Amino acid sequence: MEKIAASIITIGDELLIGQVIDTNSAWMAQELNKHGIWVRHRLAVGDVWDDIWQALDDESRQSRIVLITGGLGPTADDITKPLLCEYFGGKLVFDEGALANVRHIFENVLKRPMIERNLKQAEVPDVCTVIPNERGTAPGMWFEKNGVIYVSMPGVPHEMKGMMSGYVLQALGRHFTLPAISHRTLLTAGIGESFLAEHISRFESALPESVKLAYLPNYGMVRLRLTATGADKRSLEELVQTQFDTLKELVAEWMVIDEDLSLQQAVGRLLKQRGRTIGTAESCTGGYIAHLLTAIPGASEYYNGSVVSYANGIKEKVLHVDPETIEEKGAVSEETVREMIQGALILLDTDYIIATSGIMGPDGGTPAKPVGWVWIGVGNREKMEVRSFRFRFDRQRNIELTAVNALNMLRKFIWDTTDAAQ
Repeated sequence: MEKIAASIITIGDELLIGQVIDTNSAWMAQELNKHGIWVRHRLAVGDVWDDIWQALDDESRQSRIVLITGGLGPTADDITKPLLCEYFGGKLVFDEGALANVRHIFENVLKRPMIERNLKQAEVPDVCTVIPNERGTAPGMWFEKNGVIYVSMPGVPHEMKGMMSGYVLQALGRHFTLPAISHRTLLTAGIGESFLAEHISRFESALPESVKLAYLPNYGMVRLRLTATGADKRSLEELVQTQFDTLKELVAEWMVIDEDLSLQQAVGRLLKQRGRTIGTAESCTGGYIAHLLTAIPGASEYYNGSVVSYANGIKEKVLHVDPETIEEKGAVSEETVREMIQGALILLDTDYIIATSGIMGPDGGTPAKPVGWVWIGVGNREKMEVRSFRFRFDRQRNIELTAVNALNMLRKFIWDTTDAAQ
């Protein structure tokens, strides 16, 4: 079976200077991979006519699919649409469906008048198939030339994802004969990538040729993904599942969940399954753990609330940490974190609490308590576990690593305390 390759071109000066992070190509690559399409190249180019034209030429020589995002707005620097019109030998015309969509958005959603610049959003090359934009004003465009499919979509992630999910992926599936593909993913925490690779090296070397293992590390966690491609979906899934069962046994000590879910999703599911609730008392993480937990739909079933006790006075007045504890042991101490847990359990009326206090940097450290020194605690009304960590990175990464370790500590604590009670 022919291997279908795709190239992704993201357009915009803001991408090249780092003003905007390119999340579009990462998401698109993941979705293409799920559908059995191999991503050969991901390329970012500025708002320069010749550079975009050259990118189209180069990528179309190597890939059967060229996906483009960006440059479809109403301002002068948005040159993608006129360039595509010339590249494919067409002329700009108004599309009635796109025009009706623009009018609807301005008249019924935004409740403000349109100007001519807005109307131009409905112009498309007459040689394309128009892709409706149900989340914005700029339509997508599907072109075919010399056996290559080109798809141009807006750079706004929400709009691009709507087009990809609602139209483009299905259309590509109809146009090409794509292989069957099977993925299984698990999440580990508490072990580094190199140690994990060494631990499962024999398993990896013995994998069938059609099954590939990928390591996907991120902030104290490592995802392991098994992938197989072929002609028959059922046989692939059986093969991958057999290998996946073996992999799960090998990494059981560190496995968080045997699905492609985040750590916070795994913790949320665990709380829901046990009918328990959680709250957070955060100092050094500044509410970041609360953000991770509440970003999940349905978190209100198990998340009660948070106290961001950044100042010592808030620790004392709200969480009732003894001022003498802070005076004698310091805010960044085991004793302070234990008292934060005690106070938050009562204040937030919850089954479990995560508490954090530390020095995230880049300054504020001392020889006794250097930058990156953190105390993390988890507990309920019967038991607590408090541990110290020393992280060595910049402020943001120290915060993220603190959150990961806190959530993983809570996960283990829930397992240990509920299993012991049964």
